[in-house]
Amino acid sequence: MLKIIKLLRLDKPTGIFLLFWPCTWGLAIGSSSTNDRNLFYYYLILFFLGSVFMRSAGCVYNDIIDRNIDVKVLRTKSRPIAIGSISTTSGWVIILLLIFASLIILFQFNLNSIIFGLSSGLLVIVYPFMKRITYWPQLFLGFTFNWGVILGWLVLENTFSLIPILLYASAIIWTLGYDTIYGAQDIEDDLKIGVKSTSIKFKKKMKLFLSTCYAISSFLLILTLTLLSANFVTYILAILSGFILLAQVLLYDDKNNKKNSKLFALNNYYGLSIFLTLLLEINHG
Repeated sequence: MLKIIKLLRLDKPTGIFLLFWPCTWGLAIGSSSTNDRNLFYYYLILFFLGSVFMRSAGCVYNDIIDRNIDVKVLRTKSRPIAIGSISTTSGWVIILLLIFASLIILFQFNLNSIIFGLSSGLLVIVYPFMKRITYWPQLFLGFTFNWGVILGWLVLENTFSLIPILLYASAIIWTLGYDTIYGAQDIEDDLKIGVKSTSIKFKKKMKLFLSTCYAISSFLLILTLTLLSANFVTYILAILSGFILLAQVLLYDDKNNKKNSKLFALNNYYGLSIFLTLLLEINHG
């Protein structure tokens, strides 16, 4: 059981919430079209379960694709598939079960949401190969991990709009920043193996890169709030949330992976704070 928990990363829930929060952002801005609070909370639960299933499926898939790389990286060398305690065949079976559970959830939504949700599968399939061909796998993760922003909007609004697209863009650049911090843990091993990352590309200018990412992400968030005709309090809350990002830039230390891991985890609080900010704006704006 412990090796299954480790395989699914249930012992490291940060990734679940980083997948979940963008979904809640989309639900929050889409909730203006309905006064049905029960429906909103029902969808919130479904998105959380979907985040657990899809994040777990993605982790198993990544472990299968990266099994020959993981054994060469200090942080990942003890993963179940890498050490052979779980076979790749068993891994594929687990993936299919998780996808089936995810599809049950997805088919609770409207047709546009179902089609859009299914389209994310291509991003999930391609993502593990990005670090082999580009220094920007973190950007590609941003496109993949934040699909829920638009999906959350669609389940309530059932049509596309500039507002969720801008918020999606903000989330993408946010992910680019925080996953660069996360990837910094593996720089030495990645250089030896020959895989690529923004952590390696901007190793000597990390704080400048993080500052740029978080500034662009914050600008796009403020632009989204402007389109939502946000009130003054909402802007203040968004700015206060930005201090969580600023702290990561100021406290980043390329010689302290343990500290950087904690900085990475701070993004859960940022995701939650933006959800609450958007929810407050929609309900009281």
